[in-house]
Amino acid sequence: MGTRDELLEAVAARYRAATRTEKGRILTEFAEISGYHRKHAERLLRCDRVTDRSQPRPARRVYDQAVREALVVLWEASDRICGKRLKPLIPLLVPAMERHGHLALVFGASAAAHPQMTSDALRNMEASRVRGHQEPSDHGARGSKHSQEHLAEATT
Repeated sequence: MGTRDELLEAVAARYRAATRTEKGRILTEFAEISGYHRKHAERLLRCDRVTDRSQPRPARRVYDQAVREALVVLWEASDRICGKRLKPLIPLLVPAMERHGHLALVFGASAAAHPQMTSDALRNMEASRVRGHQEPSDHGARGSKHSQEHLAEATT
């Protein structure tokens, strides 16, 4: 990516100062050299700054088993609503579930030292992460072995 960014930086200033016909030639030349689609190349050349895409992405958030189990309990209690709708309910559900004895947020030795750790992790979880930790629904798996096992467990 470094060489493409260097090429983009060199060509972008010339592209912005060019006339319309020159821009067409510069765009065609840049698209051929870089391998970008013409429309993408045009958008890149119009930008004022070049972003450095060679940097690694930030580390993915990983939640421990206690947070995942608590999230599944909350998800089941809320009738398996989507993560986008579950996230705002978490601060309301956690105290209510603890009050009624359905949820205990003290898991293991590390969480016993910090009882708010699991609760804070649940409250700070992004909606996209909430969706990722939910179990798959049975809507798309009707009649499959997985859904039959899940239904058998639910009825027993």
